[in-house]
Amino acid sequence: MGFTRAPYICAQCTIRFSHPLRPVPRRAFPPLRLQRRDISQAVQAERPFRVAIVGSGPAGFYAAYRLLGKVDDAVVDMYEKLPVPFGLARYGVAPDHPEVKNCEEKFTEVAESPRFNFIGNVELGETLPLQVLKPHYDAILFAYGAPKDKRLGIQGEDALHSVYSAREFVGWYNGLPEHRDLAPDLTAGGDAVIIGQGNVALDVARILLSDVDRLRQTDIADYALDALSRSKINRVRVVGRRGPLQASFTIKEVRELLQLPGVSFEPIRRELFPPEDVISALPRAQKRLIQLLAKGSTNDPTTATKSWSLDFLLSPECLNWSPVAPYRLSHVRCHRNELDPENPFSPSSKVTTKYLSSGKEAKVNLPANTFFRSVGYKSLPLPGLGDLEVPFDDSRGVIPNDGFGRVTVPLTTESGTHDKLPDGSVISHLPGLYCAGWVKRGPTGVIATTMTDAFSTADAIAADVSKSGNSLLNASHERTGLGWEGVRAEAEQLGVRATSWEDWERIDRAERERGSQNGKIREKFGRVEEMLGVL
Repeated sequence: MGFTRAPYICAQCTIRFSHPLRPVPRRAFPPLRLQRRDISQAVQAERPFRVAIVGSGPAGFYAAYRLLGKVDDAVVDMYEKLPVPFGLARYGVAPDHPEVKNCEEKFTEVAESPRFNFIGNVELGETLPLQVLKPHYDAILFAYGAPKDKRLGIQGEDALHSVYSAREFVGWYNGLPEHRDLAPDLTAGGDAVIIGQGNVALDVARILLSDVDRLRQTDIADYALDALSRSKINRVRVVGRRGPLQASFTIKEVRELLQLPGVSFEPIRRELFPPEDVISALPRAQKRLIQLLAKGSTNDPTTATKSWSLDFLLSPECLNWSPVAPYRLSHVRCHRNELDPENPFSPSSKVTTKYLSSGKEAKVNLPANTFFRSVGYKSLPLPGLGDLEVPFDDSRGVIPNDGFGRVTVPLTTESGTHDKLPDGSVISHLPGLYCAGWVKRGPTGVIATTMTDAFSTADAIAADVSKSGNSLLNASHERTGLGWEGVRAEAEQLGVRATSWEDWERIDRAERERGSQNGKIREKFGRVEEMLGVL
């Protein structure tokens, strides 16, 4: 379990022994201009430019790829709280979307660079204080994603039975150790309601409605297959507070659900769609989506064994339980909404509560035996961020930044250095501290969005390095430049058992061997102890 990559390498040796990252297909990465630059004299004379990346998901790996390509003497240490890499690509992508996980192959190419170290099973802020990193790095990049989800704030949401977070459910069927013991009861009845109309909500609906035999060839967890095979759910409602034009799902996810064998789709009311002249003027992607929704499914509802619907203009108020079986969910009470009559077909159109002619709120009860909340993910501050003077915006769930990934602070903060945004406004940013991905911009977009975002942060780091020392994390007399080799001693003293990239390769082989026995791509280990047991 030794770390052999780049422990003490001078800048010149790093350049001499490093190899360029292998070219990747254009569909995975946009064309890069890998031009050599003038290394800052301060860094070049002493040692490589050491960067710690916190988080090993897409944002972290894309940032590492860009940095290793643009900063010739950069050495990247990537910290991950689990023993294994890839974050949301491994645990958030639906198991029946293996093509989306192809990015893992590109991340593996990044990890093969001699200027890259993977340091897993280290939960910064918990098992290892975050401040321990500071003396040993020239920059720290936070790319740890959004580990929690937003709440609805309605009565019954905290029930211990039949009510689930979609984020946790996705982690459960994908083998995420944190949610291994979620044990959702899918046998309570036939009706499921999902609040939220993003791609995660549609992923949950598709998994609930899919033929289990169709999922057996994927890397879905075995215990999830067992639970899904016993599921009684045959009717799924995907509920949103606005209309079809404001929904955040994409055409691929909708098409897959419409084409599921043996699953019918309840047609959307015509009045919810804009007139033809409005549809024809929509951007191409949005126009295709609306046309697909209007066309619906060709599956015959009289022969289908399962069904689903998109229920628009509804906001949940409370969950209600059966009077004869107090632990059995009965229905979800919602109030109806209406779009702004001035601009009902704008993607940003707002809604207000709909009232009946009597003056009472229009309400509806949706039958529900199982309930899922899917209204967005949320980032949290790492314990110890304050020790590095890194602020956190709790309302937005992001680390404040200048849009390019440089961590920003109020102008009154003495440790900050002033800079200007493109609009000319003056800000103050903390030297050597950066963010990327969801903790930078909020939990929106797809993996390609994250790639672009991570590249912009890496470009900002590269630009700051070229300015000599004013962008580094520490003054020259305060930095060791040792990276993980400087952190390791304190980590071991605290009982931290770190894993390396070689350890991950052993776990990977073991998972693939387990899966091959059942005709699957892999069978993931659902507990950290099982992963470490392979080593």
